[in-house]
Amino acid sequence: MFRTLGVGAAAASLLLLAGSASPASAQASPRYGEEAPPTGQITITVATVNGSGCRPGSAAVAVAPDNTAFTVTYSEYLAQAGKDSRPTDSRKNCQIALNVHVPQGFTYAIAKADYRGYAQLAPGAVGLEQAGYYFQGSSETARKSHRFTGPYDANWQSSDETGIDALVYAPCGEKRYFNINTELRVDAKGSDPKLTSYMAMDSTDGSINTKYHFAWKQCPR
Repeated sequence: MFRTLGVGAAAASLLLLAGSASPASAQASPRYGEEAPPTGQITITVATVNGSGCRPGSAAVAVAPDNTAFTVTYSEYLAQAGKDSRPTDSRKNCQIALNVHVPQGFTYAIAKADYRGYAQLAPGAVGLEQAGYYFQGSSETARKSHRFTGPYDANWQSSDETGIDALVYAPCGEKRYFNINTELRVDAKGSDPKLTSYMAMDSTDGSINTKYHFAWKQCPR
């Protein structure tokens, strides 16, 4: 590989923050969500993958053991510009549809999304990450953008959080795909044309991924 992924720091960032909970507080609802997560099994599978940044088979999903979040790991998601780059290399996107199965009687929303990757931006170059998500048949959330300016040569991270009052829950008792749209862009017009700049949201060993934090609610009986 031609870049350093900062495996140690990135891997540590995947651990869920448990905090220092006393026995009395251990049963309290998690930070993200109105109710404690269900204890039953949650399964998430990739239904479809489309986009220039993620060919089929290049995205994997895993659910956290405590059902508070899930992660998506990409293996070939990189945008670049500058030396030896084609115009189409500067913008990459990925649209992924997930089939989410949750225990009966529960529904979920996404309270927070953490996006991670690695960027190497020459002086004058600019990298952009933006994302939105929605349930099948519903309107997409407003896309939120995050800019990174060169010189930059490190892991990057951005977070999009939704307030409790603005959470959109999956319809109870209905099967709807959960769709995620992400995009990476690199603009190297202001940098040395002999240099290459890139921004990646991929990982060679699963240590860098995006994390989506659940908010849980019981369905009406």
